[in-house]
Amino acid sequence: MDSNISLESQADAIAAGAQSSKTRLKAPVIAGKPDRHIWGIYILLCLFSTVELYSASSREVSATAQFGVLGPVVRHVIFLMIGLGILLFMQSRHYSEFKRFTYLFAIVSIGMMVYVNFFGEVVNDARRSMTVLGFQIQPAEFIKLSAVAVVSLIMARNQKAKDVGVTDKGIWASAIWVLVFCGLLAKQGLTNTALLMAMSLSMMLIGGVAFKKMGIVLLVYAVCAACFVLYLGLAPSKDGDAAVRTELAVSKGSDGSYHTREVQVTGEEAEKGGRLQTWINRLSRYGGDDRPKYEQKIDALNRQEMYSYMAQAHGGVTGVGPGNSREASRLPLAFSDFIYSIVVEECGLVGGLLVLVLYLWLLVRASSVASRCSRAYPALLVLGIAVMIVLQALAHMAITVGAAPVSGQPLPLISKGGSSIIITSVAFGMMLSVSRHAVRHRSKRTEIKQEIDALPEDLRAENPTQL
Repeated sequence: MDSNISLESQADAIAAGAQSSKTRLKAPVIAGKPDRHIWGIYILLCLFSTVELYSASSREVSATAQFGVLGPVVRHVIFLMIGLGILLFMQSRHYSEFKRFTYLFAIVSIGMMVYVNFFGEVVNDARRSMTVLGFQIQPAEFIKLSAVAVVSLIMARNQKAKDVGVTDKGIWASAIWVLVFCGLLAKQGLTNTALLMAMSLSMMLIGGVAFKKMGIVLLVYAVCAACFVLYLGLAPSKDGDAAVRTELAVSKGSDGSYHTREVQVTGEEAEKGGRLQTWINRLSRYGGDDRPKYEQKIDALNRQEMYSYMAQAHGGVTGVGPGNSREASRLPLAFSDFIYSIVVEECGLVGGLLVLVLYLWLLVRASSVASRCSRAYPALLVLGIAVMIVLQALAHMAITVGAAPVSGQPLPLISKGGSSIIITSVAFGMMLSVSRHAVRHRSKRTEIKQEIDALPEDLRAENPTQL
């Protein structure tokens, strides 16, 4: 009798030990320290933002009643503080928790974009924003992060079992989601649409998709873009009494002289080809006049880029010093779409290069974090977010210095804009979460096993970027 009791006790002890062991393996992985470089980049960009926005917002001061001349900066700092709080919360969460909210966040973003496309407020000749509880929201910023989160999750779930790369199902599921997002963004501007496509192709390259399949995806993107442009050219009028505006198109004659002609273009949804004609005119002005900029006449349509070039030339190598900008008072949208020119004017070529290096260093650090992850999902997530931020920053800088046609594109964390600051802070928080919680592929086997057991079944694929 005693021996039977003893044997049963031993069996119970073994079972309890096994259960305890199983429980320990499924316990959350102990968090490490967040990446100091990513933190440093975030802080430096916020400092640049606060200083330069003070100068760039001089056109707004006269219309600001509250806080006097500091009104625009105070509002901007409030958004930065909100963003900092969100970042701290996001970095404290385990990256696997983001999976639960990915599709919900994407659906909400799509809903906001659909609403804005039909009922949104018109900003710079396109419906771009909506007002909620007194705050202006631009859903385009939400769409960008949604695209990264969805593509990361799909590609992590569809890693090949016996080879490096993404399955065909994962490739086309990612491409379809991206096309949905691009279709919603396209009427607001070509730049965001092109950046979204470039981001998805970059993530496919990172995830190990073969070049042949990437070429097919690129071809599908091009066909869909052509169909959309054709639709814009043939779409019937939706708002016959929309206000008409005049734009200038530049052309070169057979004798080598340049001519400008007026083109009547209605509002964003007014008559067929209205938005398409706007894009054509911008490309015409960008590539149709190869005279030096100092020989071109400043008019109502090119004054943004012309004053931007003047600001950069005025800055020289070392700049005129913070708060001493000359062009901020007459440069339209100096606080958002052209803030980089104010950075160069006040901090010179040195300051402009420093800001460029900060964004590029973010990509380098994200690559370093991704290459050390043992699982695919955190690696794809951190790299996708970094690519999203850096591509947007490079696009802003290219537009500002004249390397690309003019198009509205904020400089992440530096340009004024509540939606952009909040979403960029969320993105930084997600990167810091990965840097804290993702187990390195050179860690002990027990730590790797612990992370695997703590993750859902569909997020356990190995990291393809280790190669």
